[in-house]
Formats: sequence, structure tokens, C-alpha cells
Amino acid sequence: MIEITCSAEWKAAHPGGLIGVLEIAGVDNARLCPALNQFKRETEARLRETCAGFSRQDFVTLPVMAAYHQYYRRFDKTYHVLQQVESIVLKGKNLPDVSPLVDANFTAEVGTLVLAAGHDVDRLAQPVWMDVARAGDEMIAMNGAAKRIPVGDMVMRDAQGLCCSILYGQDNRSPITPTTRHVIYVAYAPAGVAAEAVEAHLELVEQLVRLCAPQAQVEQSGLLID
Repeated sequence: MIEITCSAEWKAAHPGGLIGVLEIAGVDNARLCPALNQFKRETEARLRETCAGFSRQDFVTLPVMAAYHQYYRRFDKTYHVLQQVESIVLKGKNLPDVSPLVDANFTAEVGTLVLAAGHDVDRLAQPVWMDVARAGDEMIAMNGAAKRIPVGDMVMRDAQGLCCSILYGQDNRSPITPTTRHVIYVAYAPAGVAAEAVEAHLELVEQLVRLCAPQAQVEQSGLLID
């Protein structure tokens, strides 16, 4: 089991913020998962039904979404999950097909509106901790581009550097791949997102992973509380 802590700087910069973690081992991430694909189609249909006729203003007033919208607006950015939900509801697009471990989290995100990142545990170098971005912080994103992280953004670090940023997503060193067997999902929740919403996200991700891997072993699940 990997241990993740929160720095004093994170706590001071983000009062009321929450971090959730779900660590799962024993998954074959290269297998097709028809049950998960069916759940994805049902999720898309439910969103299109419940959010029919919504404008962006309607989306950003939803509980949970509103808190993320406020956080992203501080940095002149648009919340990733807001854009994903809009593409499903307003443009008729489907959730992407990447791999079971990735798709489980993407599907849960549009269902709960909570933001989380999935990392291959074997690609992380302990210690791992939640922190805030400082002047000069930079990360190589999943697309290979160098990203300068805005000061104050919530980030995750390990012994080798930045692993993830709320605003710019994950690095290109630790993401889930088809060979991943041991994964940790980290949910980032700014002030205004209820603990129950974060817990619901973790529970849904576990449920969806188990559709593909009933034998998966949960090594930890819950909120980081000191």
C-alpha cells in the first residue's frame, strides 16, 4: 500500500479542501470489458436526459460543479469535467475508450462531477504527498509538453517531482497504461465539495473496476484526514 500525505502548505492554501484515495491491485487492464462499456452508454443517456436544454450557466450551478468552476475561474481556466459533460449532453459525443482502469474513472467523473487522476503505483516513487505549486514548478504533461504550473494550484509530488496538477492533469511518467496492474486514484476536491461526493466517486470507481475485475483487491479507500 502506498502512503500519501498532505503538506502543511497544502492545508494552509486550501482550507476546506479534500483529497480522496482509492488503491486497487490485481487488475488486468488490457482486457475488454463489455459490462463497463454498457455502463458508459447508460451514463451518457442519463446525462442527456437529466440535462436536456442546459446552458453552461445551468451546468456550473450544479452542486460540486460550482465549487470546481470557482476554483478554475481563479486561474482563468475551464473545468475539464464541465467540458466533458457538455460534449456528451450538447454535442452528442461518447465517453472515450482508453482502457478499463482509465474508463472507470472518466465515467465516474461525469457521474459525480468529482475530479480524480489515476496513477500506476509501480511508476510512483515514494514518498508521495499533496502540495501546492510554487514559483518555477514545471511538469511534463501526458502529451509530452512542458507545463508551467500556476502558483497555488493543488498538486501531487513524489520523490521524482510533480506527478499531477488539478489544472493540467497528470505527468507522462506515472499514468495508467495497458500493463498497469496496481492503480491509485486520487480525487482532488476544493472547498465546497462535500466529503460525501468524494466518497461517492471512489465507491463508483471501485464498482466500475469490479465490473471488469471482480477479483481486484482494494488496498485503501477513503479521505486523507490527519
